[in-house]
Amino acid sequence: MLRINQLKFQYKKSANLLSYHFSINTGSIAILQGISGIGKTTLLHLIAGFLPASQGEIYWHQQALHRLPVEKRPVSLLFQQNNLFEHLTIAENLQLGHKLPPTQILASLIHLGGDARWLTAYPRQLSGGQQQRVALVRTLMRPEPLVLLDEPFSELDPQTRTNARQWVATYAHTHKKTLLLVSHDPQDIEQLDAQPIYIT
Repeated sequence: MLRINQLKFQYKKSANLLSYHFSINTGSIAILQGISGIGKTTLLHLIAGFLPASQGEIYWHQQALHRLPVEKRPVSLLFQQNNLFEHLTIAENLQLGHKLPPTQILASLIHLGGDARWLTAYPRQLSGGQQQRVALVRTLMRPEPLVLLDEPFSELDPQTRTNARQWVATYAHTHKKTLLLVSHDPQDIEQLDAQPIYIT
């Protein structure tokens, strides 16, 4: 279980104190909802360790994540910018962080409308939607059990988005992943059978 206990954060020169308190069952999918600027992306960065909370606790089962450095947290995070390395090919990007067979990774990418010819390309040679699919596959297929996704379907067309939701839900269930997403699309909640968490 992921437990966020009275977690608080405040940006410098901002009067707005962000506060979070909720829990997510292991193996489930939850989606952060709320207006832009309310602190949804900030929360992902707090859980991953890229921002320091001013107070509060983050627990993964009995493990106090708020006391661990970034590299020790069992977290895989997909940024809005897709976090692909520009100097690496798509194949090299996909291999980072795990030792899965290349055929398994490629099969997942093709399920999302990918193409084997992408593997020899560099990120700059792909469209935004193509890059997002690559980054989504890489992030979810890493070994970390807790996956944080910041608007992972925003660059996808409607049909690809539907396929991506189906793949994410199936993969997460099969591999017992716990997912926390930021999304502004209500269909994500329905199609992923996700728990909505409203940030106010």
